[in-house]
Amino acid sequence: MKKNTTNVGMDAHKEKIYAAILLPGAEKALEESFVNTSEGIRRFVRRLKKRAPGEVVCCYEAGPLGYSLQRTLIALGFQCVVVAPSLIPIKPGARIKTDRRDARKLAELLRGGLLTQVHAPTAEQEAVRDLCRAREAAKEDQKRVRHRISKLLLRRGIRYTVGRKAWTQAHRAWLRSRRLDHPADRAILDDQLLALDQIEGRLGALDAKIEAWAKDPLYAEPVAWLRCFRGIDTLTALSIVTELHDWRRFDSPRRLMAYLGLVPSEHSSGGHERRGALTKAGNQRLRRLVIEAAWHYRHRPAVGYKLKRRREGQPAQVIAVADRAQQRLHRRYRRLSERGKPHNKVVAAVGRELVGFIWAALEPQQG
Repeated sequence: MKKNTTNVGMDAHKEKIYAAILLPGAEKALEESFVNTSEGIRRFVRRLKKRAPGEVVCCYEAGPLGYSLQRTLIALGFQCVVVAPSLIPIKPGARIKTDRRDARKLAELLRGGLLTQVHAPTAEQEAVRDLCRAREAAKEDQKRVRHRISKLLLRRGIRYTVGRKAWTQAHRAWLRSRRLDHPADRAILDDQLLALDQIEGRLGALDAKIEAWAKDPLYAEPVAWLRCFRGIDTLTALSIVTELHDWRRFDSPRRLMAYLGLVPSEHSSGGHERRGALTKAGNQRLRRLVIEAAWHYRHRPAVGYKLKRRREGQPAQVIAVADRAQQRLHRRYRRLSERGKPHNKVVAAVGRELVGFIWAALEPQQG
């Protein structure tokens, strides 16, 4: 940090924010707290501008408050960074933790340049990202209601034996034709079926909105390019783009793999190299999406009707990358499986390499 910079560490909560202010050249931080409201933040900024002679840089940990505090402080003329909590240095002997101590520690680490900044999305990127996450939450709600229905019937000794698959149109018709003996059971089943219909209506509406946003000029090109890959359609492609915010910040595929936590952990010392399980650091949702797509590469390389349609009008370079991914990743899956590796580990290895192909497909946009 510059010598004339004032560093401010903030421990932010829903109701109150604790701030530690390190003025240029000062060894001891000034401490104060203020309410977490728009007026409270503005008053704090006015007081700080009177104290700080030069540039002011603030920081706080990423958490439930999101990026709203950062955007407010930037709009008021301060620099503000959101830091990764998992990468904040911790003293092994420290056994006392308070909000004021946390704020003071952040200010000192910020001055020393020891904090890792989280790449913040724009307000629009965050909104579209949360739209994709809302669809994921609705899908979880659908799964829970389905489980409640199936387990209710199982407890009553009723099993679906007419067809081979559940939740098809035939299965739905069978469910609605069930006449349970007790009135309370009938009420529960009717209520759960109604809830299921409502959730599926929500899913349909969310899917339509996601399709519309995928055609927005900000997302249309990268989404269309990612849809050239096997196992990646509109929802997954838009989720990848919005979760990454800006893929240009990854100057190599290895950095993107590390961001997704798909690289092995390592504990090497004294000439001994020890590698362990995947780090599983970084963006959990993005890692799950990549692993889900990687499962498709256990099948032999092929371009089906739907994939062929998705590739219409797309650059030949992107299609070539997607084709190379099919060939290489299927070979990788087959060879690791033949060596007796567990399927989950095989798919994780395939997913790691898929990330490299995704980076290569998006690379032309980095110019």
